[in-house]
Amino acid sequence: MLTMKDIIRDGHPTLREKAKEVELPISEEDRNTLKEMREFLINSQDEETANKYGLRSGVGLAAPQINISKRMIAVYLPDDGEGRSYDLMLVNPKIASHSIQEAYLPTGEGCLSVDENIPGLVHRKNRITVKAKDIDGNDVQMRLKGYPAIILQHEIDHLNGVMFYDYIDNDNPLKPHQDAVEV
Repeated sequence: MLTMKDIIRDGHPTLREKAKEVELPISEEDRNTLKEMREFLINSQDEETANKYGLRSGVGLAAPQINISKRMIAVYLPDDGEGRSYDLMLVNPKIASHSIQEAYLPTGEGCLSVDENIPGLVHRKNRITVKAKDIDGNDVQMRLKGYPAIILQHEIDHLNGVMFYDYIDNDNPLKPHQDAVEV
């Protein structure tokens, strides 16, 4: 079982590397890693389990965050606020297309690899289309909007060595971009 001690923190060099493509077919080891990442997210959202093991709640986790520089992410969002749920284990995800319109979370973003609160708005694309392989090697394509789109962009950024705070405008950290949507 993954715990917070398995998650590397800001400053670790792996977090700034471009992760390697996962070889297909997906190995048993990579499949198990993805399952453990998903299990961490589920456990982190269960109050009793999270308290017992000292887990910080998360909705997404990228393999580089557990010091595995491979293009794999897990997302577990039981309710996006609009009646949809997301339970994803993706390999080699790519953003195939995106909207011009931006979106942001009014409270900013957090990250399991960043212990401190970093205030500031993180502007991302409001709508994206993601292409990937699922844990069984099948092609997946999905269109996402709002919060789920923000989560996927955050996790895919980890695969490219990009941290959420890289997007914060140091001069005007709390100023929304023109026409950006609050999510």
